[in-house]
Amino acid sequence: MSSPAFPVTESKVSNRDMYLHRDALLREGMLKLLAVKDSDIRILTLGQSRDAIDKGLHSGGAFSAILPLVTLFYGGFIRLNIEEPTRRGQDIFTLSKGHAVAAMASIYAELGYFPELTLRNSRSHASLLNGHPGPILPGVHIATGPMGQGIGVAQGFAIAGKSSPQFDSYCMVGDGELQEGSCWEVIMYASQHGLDNLCVLVDRNNGQLDIHDRMLYPMPPLEEVFRSFGWNTFNVDATRYDGVFEALQSFRYNARNGRPTAILCNSKKGFGAFSDLLNKHKVTVSDALFVQELELQQQQRMSRVAEFTAFLERLADTPEAGEMRELLLSEAERMHLHVTESKGRDFLSHVIGPVLTKRVPARDKQIRYKASDLPKLDRSKSYSAAEIITAGMKVFARDSRVMSIDSDLASTSGLEAGVAAVDQTRALNAGVAEANMMLITEAFAALGYNSWCSTFCPFFNWQVLRRIAVGHQERLEAIESTNGWLSEGHGLDITFLATAANFETRTNGATHMGNDDATTFDAVAHLKIIDVSCPQQMLSIMRWAMEGNKGLLYVRVMRTGSAVIYGGDYEFEYGKGYVLRQSENDSAILISSGRGVHEALAAAELCSGSGIEVMVVDLPSVDNELLIKLYETGLPIFFAEQNNGYLWQNFLKALYRHRSEVSLGKLDHIETINTLDAEGNKQFIHSATYEELIEVFGLSPAAIAARVKKALER
Repeated sequence: MSSPAFPVTESKVSNRDMYLHRDALLREGMLKLLAVKDSDIRILTLGQSRDAIDKGLHSGGAFSAILPLVTLFYGGFIRLNIEEPTRRGQDIFTLSKGHAVAAMASIYAELGYFPELTLRNSRSHASLLNGHPGPILPGVHIATGPMGQGIGVAQGFAIAGKSSPQFDSYCMVGDGELQEGSCWEVIMYASQHGLDNLCVLVDRNNGQLDIHDRMLYPMPPLEEVFRSFGWNTFNVDATRYDGVFEALQSFRYNARNGRPTAILCNSKKGFGAFSDLLNKHKVTVSDALFVQELELQQQQRMSRVAEFTAFLERLADTPEAGEMRELLLSEAERMHLHVTESKGRDFLSHVIGPVLTKRVPARDKQIRYKASDLPKLDRSKSYSAAEIITAGMKVFARDSRVMSIDSDLASTSGLEAGVAAVDQTRALNAGVAEANMMLITEAFAALGYNSWCSTFCPFFNWQVLRRIAVGHQERLEAIESTNGWLSEGHGLDITFLATAANFETRTNGATHMGNDDATTFDAVAHLKIIDVSCPQQMLSIMRWAMEGNKGLLYVRVMRTGSAVIYGGDYEFEYGKGYVLRQSENDSAILISSGRGVHEALAAAELCSGSGIEVMVVDLPSVDNELLIKLYETGLPIFFAEQNNGYLWQNFLKALYRHRSEVSLGKLDHIETINTLDAEGNKQFIHSATYEELIEVFGLSPAAIAARVKKALER
């Protein structure tokens, strides 16, 4: 079945003056239709509790969200392409309060994103419909939960929507969710940057998980707070349709004034449910309660259909009766209400589907650039990573699909300077708001951009990073599934440029020292951690990332200049280590990454002066195959790392995975030199000069060489 560009939401009456400004009767008819549709969505949502694997439902927040969501999706405001949900130019909706997924899923099933069957058996391992939404579910762009993060991604969509093709970004957050600080990073940024195409619906149901009928602490007067931050604000009664309808109408059709819009939808947990059990955050619905609630909801739907029928009969006495009746019945069909000749309960029958969403076209993620314009490095000179990144981005960013976001540390990465030299609208700075920086980056990646963001390595937000990775995995699952809605190229391409890694922070203070970030983030699935040792390697990593479809990259870079180790023909490959120094007479092996590689090479030179040859290996990323081969040589191996032993830990994991293939005798020939304490415990380190730090931790060339000699003497 074919559908027009925006098949569900283009109202035939939405642009008519009599509908927007003059005809109160037509408006009244629309509100009565929305009430009927409200019943349909509540019945579908309630049904998910009967069919769920645990018979559970996040009922409180889902039911309070239904009225605003029905108004948005059926009131003629949001423009969507159901067939191809990733096509640019359509509006985007983000459910930040992910616990209300049941309400959104009911609407999405009815609109045709996926079959009604998807609503059954939810939260089971086999189901696409989980307790929170994610991109495994057709039409959903990001994974969310009630963590104050979806609003930030919606803001990123709004930034993209300011350029051509233009579109609006809608988002729903909960009032409990607004306790998260990341929300306020977004609220400050959005108004300062004129995102008047961003509309946030606040489901102000005055409850949360632990206490369903009040907040854990008094919330500020949100209307005043939003306005003080420069937002257009509407404070409406969300137990009725007229206030939400008028607020959305104002946002959608009135002249834009450079301010984002917040609609405070005042309601209560479980609004619209008959049983007070459904007011709770999450409930298990018994069969008896389900039958009772369903019967009452169906009765209410019948009465609402009767009210609309009576309204049409009243119209018969007006001069415009014929035209208005035709318009309203047309609107009913658009709302998935089938109009019959019957005047009874079947006059407006409920229509679900058909399924319209198809597998979206593949995305070409390869960034186009002129390789001859990239910088040529002189191996007799030193370069900082920032110099290389700036010079590289001046070439790569000529492709409009390259995007950068910094957080008030742009000078340490060179990212903003490089992209801004080409197009300053694609070189954003979120200020001291790292969570918001990452959320904006995710939004652009979801739209198909090669997105880069940068800050000091200890400043990346683990909570945000983990949720992004969850969404990326769901995208990969949707791509790989034979019935998935996404195609090749719809994964996230994000480079987290982590500056001042290892000992590079130097004298800035213990909170800024980057010796633990790699071991911490190693637990995040799908994150590719890379530790850069050389300016030429940095340039090659950038070229590799620009090939597209590389996923989530955590690239740790040096802050100050370093010598060039690799030649111009070097090509980076993820999961591959590089032997930099080797001879037939090697007595030991030094393994390192980042600036530690330079110290290892210098230590090998010192050993050579004493008649001891040492192999030096650079592991910018973990190469399990090479690690096993090095282990099997039987030579003493030294992991010299300016951190808590990232490579060492991954070596142990590789040994365990290959335990059936290699001899796991004593590991006496394996030694570590890193920032773990004497008992092998992780620790933070104090600030100092680089020279002091490598001496304190035995990572200077002389100290490494002495350690090698001492081990060989044993």
